[in-house]
Amino acid sequence: MATVTYQDATRIYPGSDTPAVDRLNLEVQDGEFLVLVGPSGCGKSTSLRMLAGLEEIDEGSVFINETDVSNLPPKSRDIAMVFQNYALYPHMSVFDNMAFALKLRRMPKADIKQRVDEAAKLLDLQDYLGRKPKALSGGQRQRVAMGRAIVREPQVFLMDEPLSNLDAKLRVQTRSQIASLQKRLGITTVYVTHDQVEAMTMGHRIAVLKDGLLQQCDSPRVLYETPSNVFVAGFIGSPAMNIKTVSLTESGAMFGDTALPLSREVRDAANGDGNGEVTIGIRPEHCKLGSESSGGIPIEVDLVEELGSEAYVYGHAAYDGASERFVVRTESANVPRLSETVYVVPEPGHEHVFHASSGDRLN
Repeated sequence: MATVTYQDATRIYPGSDTPAVDRLNLEVQDGEFLVLVGPSGCGKSTSLRMLAGLEEIDEGSVFINETDVSNLPPKSRDIAMVFQNYALYPHMSVFDNMAFALKLRRMPKADIKQRVDEAAKLLDLQDYLGRKPKALSGGQRQRVAMGRAIVREPQVFLMDEPLSNLDAKLRVQTRSQIASLQKRLGITTVYVTHDQVEAMTMGHRIAVLKDGLLQQCDSPRVLYETPSNVFVAGFIGSPAMNIKTVSLTESGAMFGDTALPLSREVRDAANGDGNGEVTIGIRPEHCKLGSESSGGIPIEVDLVEELGSEAYVYGHAAYDGASERFVVRTESANVPRLSETVYVVPEPGHEHVFHASSGDRLN
């Protein structure tokens, strides 16, 4: 198997002054499933293509194990890539698509058949080996693309948004298959997606990118509970964290007439070039609906999303002269009516505090 290391890896596209990937430093451990995630244009696919040899590296290096592969052609890197659009040969059967790379290596027919049969069994494709891609569903085509990668027995799997063409139900089913398959094979995998829910459910670690810069790389749980800055806090989690920049006083963070208490250390850190403000993040599940006498933040309900055992209440709160969106998770038995004013009480100790200017975490 293999480790992967990005060392100050930078890619600047011709005609652009801004790097698509800017001094990326990242280590992927042997057998790890690492997910690159971020909004469109953040550099995640470019990072993957730099590793694959499909994009030049303008500065820095990329290593597979101890070998600098920055200037090696793709075929010399011992990687296998699964693309978003499957990239299957339409005139070939499933068997021939999966066997194609092995035939190019002039591998004996018996060995080719053994590898393809083993991969087909892993992917539940035994009954489809004689079919053409057009006779398969989207999920089956994606499994064929994965099978073609598996039979090569590469050092590293690269997957570029392989589930984005599938419907929601099939996407959930296929991502669990990919995760369990990777665990069984133990092959180092770098996986790109824009879907943070997909990232959270699949990756051993997640690397969050924005504008070509690595924001944070950690386990899903750490990213969710202790995001390092405002961007990661707002990107990880569904529905997104409630993030508000509010006035800072000796009483704490002021949501209108409601003060959220903050420690002296946090207030002092926030006051450093914070212009008397602080950015507060509160997850929807760390709020509860109270009464006016409970001293909560008043919000007017715009939408109620009922999900059976629970519901998400979307509304807007008016403070500091602006109307701000707010989301609260509540039990289905405690669902307010549309246009009703409810009072949101944040759970003490669950707030995320960030510097108002830099966006860096303070608590």
